[in-house]
Amino acid sequence: MIALPNDDNSCGWYAALAPAAPVKKLKGSQTADYAIIGAGFAGLAAARRLAELKPDARIILIDAQRVAEGASGRNSGFVIDLPHKFSLEHPDAAHKQKLLSLNRAAISQLQGLVERFNIDCQWSAVGKYQGAVGERGEAHLQHFEHLMKDLGEPYRWVEKEELKGVLGTDYYSRAIFTPGSYLMQPAALVRGMGENLPENVELLEQSPIRHLEKQDGKWVLKGDEGTIQTPKLLLGTSIFTKEFGYLKNRLLPVMTFASWTRPLSDLEMKHYTGQLNWGLTPADHAGTTLRMTADRRILIRNTYKHVPKYGANISDDIRRGIHDEHRKAFLARYPEFESVPFTHTWGGVYAISRNFTNFFGELENGVYASACDNGVGAAWGTISGTLLADLAVGADSQSLRDIQYVTGMPSLNPPEPFLGMGVKFRIALAKWQSRSEL
Repeated sequence: MIALPNDDNSCGWYAALAPAAPVKKLKGSQTADYAIIGAGFAGLAAARRLAELKPDARIILIDAQRVAEGASGRNSGFVIDLPHKFSLEHPDAAHKQKLLSLNRAAISQLQGLVERFNIDCQWSAVGKYQGAVGERGEAHLQHFEHLMKDLGEPYRWVEKEELKGVLGTDYYSRAIFTPGSYLMQPAALVRGMGENLPENVELLEQSPIRHLEKQDGKWVLKGDEGTIQTPKLLLGTSIFTKEFGYLKNRLLPVMTFASWTRPLSDLEMKHYTGQLNWGLTPADHAGTTLRMTADRRILIRNTYKHVPKYGANISDDIRRGIHDEHRKAFLARYPEFESVPFTHTWGGVYAISRNFTNFFGELENGVYASACDNGVGAAWGTISGTLLADLAVGADSQSLRDIQYVTGMPSLNPPEPFLGMGVKFRIALAKWQSRSEL
C-alpha cells in the first residue's frame, strides 16, 4: 500500500494564488514514452528537459495533488546558490565547486523560465542574510566566514544597526550577507511552470498512483481510474520514493513549519522601520528563518518534526502548538505588531539522509530517480530533474558528470523503534541547544 501525501490545507503561499484551472485527471488506459511521477521542482524540470530532447515523444507528468500543493510550494521561498552548510564542510574542494556550479545553473534556468513566461512569483535577486541572535549564533557565523573564505565566495558582515535597518528589528546581533541567492513565491513559481509546459507534456493532477509493477518489459502505473504504461519511469518523488519500494530504510521524512501574517496595512507600515523583500536564515541551523515578502507579509519558520506517516502525524493540537511557538518568535522580534494576526500555519515534508547524501541515478532498468534534497529543494530539484532527463535518454554533459560526482547512496537507517527515538532525540536536542537563537 502506497502512503500518499497528506498535507494540510493551510499553506499560505498556495492560498494567496488565484483559483487553479480545472483539473485533468488520469482516466482510462494510457501509454507514454516517458512517465514522471511528482510535479514539483524535480518533476517539472525533468518533463521540460525530456520534451526538449525528445520533441516527438509522449510524456506524462502525474501528481497525487494539484501542482504547488506539495512540498515545492511550501518552502520559505529561497533559491540558494551556495551549498548547504554541511556540504560546505566537505573536504573535497571539487565537490563544493561542482555543487555551486549546479545550483547556479538551476537559478539561471528558473530565471529564464520566469522571464520567458512572465511568471508572477516575486522573483528577485536580493541575496540572503544569515543572522545570529547571540554568542552561539555568532560562533556559527565565524565558522561560516571561514567556509566562505575557503570557497572563495563573496560575503560581507552586517552589523547590528545596519541589520536593524533591513529587518526592522534589533533582535539580531550580526549577520553575514551573501549576494547569490534569490527569493520567490514558491507556489506561484511552481504553478507558473506547470501552466507553461511544452506541448508534448501532458500534466495529470489529483491522480495518485496506487501501485507500480512491471509487465512485458514495461512499467505499469495504476491509479484510481486509469493506468499508464511506459518503458521509462522518472521519479521526482523525494521522500515518497520509498513508497514505490526504492531507497527503503535510507530516507528520513522530516516536516518543517511556517506561519505568516496578513499583509501589513499602510498604517502598520509607517511603524515598520525595515525594508521589504528580504530573507534571513539562521546561523544556527535549528534557529528561525525570517522573511518579509514583497507584499508586506512577515513569515516565521522553525519547528521540526519526524513524520513517518507524513501529514497524518500532525494533529490540529500539534499545529496549534506550533502556531503558538511561531507567535512567540514573531512577537520577540516585532512586539509592535501584536495586533497583526497569523493567517496561515503550514508544514511541508522533505527527505534527509543520515550521511547527508543525495541520491541521483537509475534505480533499476528503466527507473530513474532524484531523491533526498536534504532541505535545499528549489535549486537542487530543478537541476537534478533536468539532468535526470539527460540520464534517461543517454545524453552526456559536464553537468551530468558533475551531479554524478557529488551524489551517492544515502546510508541505511537503524530499524524502528530505534530510528524514531533517535530522530526525535536529535531534533529535541538541537532545539534545546539552539533555544537562544529561536
